[in-house]
Amino acid sequence: MSNFLSLSTKDFLKGLLVAVLSALIAGVLQLLQTGPFVFDWATFQPIVLTAISAGLAYLSKNLFQNSQGELGPEK
Repeated sequence: MSNFLSLSTKDFLKGLLVAVLSALIAGVLQLLQTGPFVFDWATFQPIVLTAISAGLAYLSKNLFQNSQGELGPEK
């Protein structure tokens, strides 16, 4: 875990994993609900936006945690 207001390479890799998995789960769920699979932007746009949102949320969480996993700077 990195220090308060800093991110490590490990943070970015975990963020990427969270983004890909959340987008995959959301995308499959959406495809199951809407019916036939179509290769167009309208199908992939929500999946891409979910991936970006999840990745940014994870990185933001890590940015504001200290090396002990607590919110805020070291005490």
